[in-house]
Amino acid sequence: MRPHPHDPAHPPAHRRHRPPPRPHQDAPPHHVATWALPHDPAVVTEARRRTTEQLTGWGLAEAAFITELIVSELVTNAIRYGKPPIRLRLLRTDTTLTTEVTDHSSTSPHLRHAHTYDENGRGLYLIAQLTQRWGTRHTPTSKTIWTEQTLM
Repeated sequence: MRPHPHDPAHPPAHRRHRPPPRPHQDAPPHHVATWALPHDPAVVTEARRRTTEQLTGWGLAEAAFITELIVSELVTNAIRYGKPPIRLRLLRTDTTLTTEVTDHSSTSPHLRHAHTYDENGRGLYLIAQLTQRWGTRHTPTSKTIWTEQTLM
């Protein structure tokens, strides 16, 4: 028997991983950190450093290692496949840390399973394993890849 199309216990496939609305639009400014990043591979190290400093300042140092991996992957992908300008944003609530990387390309990433000797293709798989949710949000001129981590 097929579930009723409006049954919240069985959402349609297109709604199961639906991106959240603009997360934390009304978040206090001290719960949001944003950086404009140059379109340069050397900036990945700086993005990880800024992330760790911000999380430490928020008292979330325990989330720094995983968040650095997420930032490294998303910023690298934005530089490699996206278009400038690039923006990194961290948003926190009492229970969730959201990481967003925005670039001005419409190309969406695809989760794939890399073969043993492939040099690429593992990053989004890693992100899917380390976060509770992730997705893509599009505007007419850009895209944002976002992840959510549950804070303990």
